[in-house]
Amino acid sequence: HFYKSFQILHRMSSTAAIRGSKLCSSLSQLQLSVRGAAAAAEAQGAAAWGLRAEKVKTFAIYRWNPEKPGDKPVMQDYKVDLNNCGPMVLDALNKIKNEMDPTLTFRRSCREGICGSCAMNIGGVNTLACLTKIEATNKATKIYPLPHMYVVKDLVPDMNHFYEQYRSIQPWLQREDEGSRNHGEQQLLQSTEDRAKLDGLYECILCACCSTSCPSYWWNGEKYLGPAVLMQAYRWIIDSRDQHSVERLDKLRDPFSVYRCHTIMNCTKTCPKGLNPGKAIAEIKKLLAGIAIKGEPGLKGTAPVTQAVE
Repeated sequence: HFYKSFQILHRMSSTAAIRGSKLCSSLSQLQLSVRGAAAAAEAQGAAAWGLRAEKVKTFAIYRWNPEKPGDKPVMQDYKVDLNNCGPMVLDALNKIKNEMDPTLTFRRSCREGICGSCAMNIGGVNTLACLTKIEATNKATKIYPLPHMYVVKDLVPDMNHFYEQYRSIQPWLQREDEGSRNHGEQQLLQSTEDRAKLDGLYECILCACCSTSCPSYWWNGEKYLGPAVLMQAYRWIIDSRDQHSVERLDKLRDPFSVYRCHTIMNCTKTCPKGLNPGKAIAEIKKLLAGIAIKGEPGLKGTAPVTQAVE
């Protein structure tokens, strides 16, 4: 009886051991599952709170300080974690200036591609920093000021000459009845067809990306007006409400103002607003050569200005 009882106890203990082993195995698998779920939740939470592993991007930026005589321009590297940065190059520049190096100097204002302030050469292309997405690659992004212009400091070019050229084309409506019109009370009428001629011209924000990409402007910038200014000149020449188109064209009848354009078309390729300065210059050449004419306005006269009722 004692032997049988021993066999029964041995079987029971063996069965319990097997069951215990299975239970431990199940508990281990459960623990691993729980740990895996916890790790995944932690990673998801980290991603949600911007605590992911660093995604470093290097920006090589042109630096030059005129307040340090004798110093030459240098390229300075900045490493930015893209996980904690906006998607545009301007976001990276702001982050660098705000958190790493407050001495970095550049222009910016609207961040919407409207003001043209943040025009610079990014990755070899003249464009707007606020409209240029950061390339998520291991290759460093090189940023320079607009080419072939005097540099004030770092990424800030001297725009004085560019604006003087813009002033020279007299960018405002010129009419014979300026003295007799009641300004602010009468509006000049314009047909739908004449208004459509201004599309693709008035949208220019004078960022100078096109002019500074033009080899002809690089070599003859003192005399050649450049794509941006010439496109604005055409905008006023072709406007049906302007009555000084002949005088405007006469000011351009010299070997340099317009005819230094050799239709290289860098201007059209680089324009961040998708405009076509090259076509506008070609239209000016056609008007100067008499191949095309402006034509009579489709709608003349004036009308009272619509005012809100108080």
